[in-house]
Amino acid sequence: MTYSKDEKAMWIEDWQKSGKKAWTYAKENGLIPQTFAAWTKRLKEKPTGFVEIKSKINPRLEQSEILIEKEDLRIHLPVGMNSRDIILVIESLRVAV
Repeated sequence: MTYSKDEKAMWIEDWQKSGKKAWTYAKENGLIPQTFAAWTKRLKEKPTGFVEIKSKINPRLEQSEILIEKEDLRIHLPVGMNSRDIILVIESLRVAV
């Protein structure tokens, strides 16, 4: 049987609330355990939305910050951060929000 994204999300949410192992939950609910395990594995592989980026900055400029705000998210970046790292932060925001 083929399940839509919404159906998979419903099964995964119900499984997470159950507190059971994925294999046990799948068997109890008539799902193919290997398939359900693959769904849960993909869930673990999704990015968390936050990526640590280490950057070499000029110590004299470390006191100043750039503030990036999007909805309820606030990111403080040191002014001396290089442009490549700033681009990585912004690209990460697209995934996270």
